[in-house]
Amino acid sequence: MAPIMFGALVLFLLLGYPVAFALAANGLIFGLVGIELGLFRPDFLQALPERVYGTMNNEVLLAVPFFTFMGLILERSGMAEDLLDTIGQVFGSIRGGLAYAVIFVGALLAATTGVVAASVISMGLISLPIMLRYGYDRRV
Repeated sequence: MAPIMFGALVLFLLLGYPVAFALAANGLIFGLVGIELGLFRPDFLQALPERVYGTMNNEVLLAVPFFTFMGLILERSGMAEDLLDTIGQVFGSIRGGLAYAVIFVGALLAATTGVVAASVISMGLISLPIMLRYGYDRRV
């Protein structure tokens, strides 16, 4: 049953459905098929709302939109550029010093947030416009 389920997931993704909807539809369809074939007890579906609520109630996931907002505020206020310029001056004599500064600031941000997605989004919002302004190649 697992290879068929994986094949159905690949089919949903190839049809262009978003990953979240493809995973949800795949699980729901195969759950219903499992109930009809007697391989899956319907009692398990009663835990689904509690599982969804538990995921939404996860306090760690609240950090992601807030750190994205923080990165946007840092970029719009100019504080991020000042921070990157200051750290870039430390690495100024090295070729690609601003890139090293971005890595250093990203490491500091990742250490303080604890949420990888929030760090990546914030660093993208902060560093990409500054690096493009300083002539870094968009494709790299």
